[in-house]
Amino acid sequence: MSSVSSDDVAIVGIGMHEFGRHPGVSGMEQGAIAVRRACVDAGVSWQDIQFAFGGSAAAGAPDTMVSQLGLTGLQFINVANGCATGGSALISAYNMIKAGAYDLGIAVGFDKHERGAFRVNTKSSGLGDWYGASGMALTTQFFGMKINRYMQENNISHSTLAKVSEKAFHNGSLNPMAWRRKPLSEAEVLESAMLSYPLTQYMFCSPGEGGVALILCRADQAHKYSDKPIFLRSAVVRSRRFGSFEVLAPSLSIEHNAGPTVDASQAAFEAAGLGPEDIDVAQLQDTESGAEIMHMAENGFCEHGEQEHMLQMGETQIGGRLPINTDGGCLANGEPIGASGLRQVYENVLQLRGDAGARQVPNDPKVAYTHVYGAPGISGVTILSR
Repeated sequence: MSSVSSDDVAIVGIGMHEFGRHPGVSGMEQGAIAVRRACVDAGVSWQDIQFAFGGSAAAGAPDTMVSQLGLTGLQFINVANGCATGGSALISAYNMIKAGAYDLGIAVGFDKHERGAFRVNTKSSGLGDWYGASGMALTTQFFGMKINRYMQENNISHSTLAKVSEKAFHNGSLNPMAWRRKPLSEAEVLESAMLSYPLTQYMFCSPGEGGVALILCRADQAHKYSDKPIFLRSAVVRSRRFGSFEVLAPSLSIEHNAGPTVDASQAAFEAAGLGPEDIDVAQLQDTESGAEIMHMAENGFCEHGEQEHMLQMGETQIGGRLPINTDGGCLANGEPIGASGLRQVYENVLQLRGDAGARQVPNDPKVAYTHVYGAPGISGVTILSR
């Protein structure tokens, strides 16, 4: 692994508000709590923060958080990029420090969603209302069609689909910040209500609530704030190419193309000077259990079809060869859109610090990977190291 240079970026403070359902607590209040916890973790005050990037899909404009945190005059820019909103806020903060504009800043994401599946406003997304009315923009249906096709092409079994959820709920039971903390067996997952074949109730995540904040600084100043700084080796977002299969694509092209995850992953590895073989722990987007399976290959951790063996052999469990979604992922935590990508980074910082408690990955992990994917075809990847 190459050394970290003085112009790199370090994460020196992390804060999170518990994910789940929190009646009487607004999404923005959850974000503000996450910010305060991150400041405590870094040993700084809000007045020390020079700039902020924040994102939320359904809980208000993040820059108005200053009314709760303090009117200090800092630069605060709102970010909106679908499920990659949190990751995009982090990338924006990363680039601000890399550019030399500021030394200390924060990325924050939060949300508070209503119950039920995510529903896309297809008219505002460039398609007519007819597309949404047909049900084609209902994410449960899209994900079901996508993984059903993938399972047929790559010999993935229903058992393997269920094992992803079984692992997620086990890991979530070890995570005090997770929403779903009851372990479920493979049989319980398979026998739950069928929502969109082949995906059952416990193979889907739920829209939820929560907030996460990360404090970043110049790498050469990191030890002023933390005894265990974690270095952000790369942070990349990519959009879809023609021919990729996305929820807002009203037709399939004759020419098939990989989704944006492949491009984002390759660019992140190149920027970090690392490869998939260097990763000790990974958090991959798992809005449903099929997504984790597909993303294992798209991020370069295996060939298409090899997931069947890896999951059946327990290779992605906390003690396995490549632990994936050690905090329970979206399946156990739910998905507050603005916070979800930052939750992954929060978990990886804990893992690299050795502070993940009962779900700590063994053998002293040194490099960690996050991946988020969402409509209309956006993917974000980060790589962290000690």
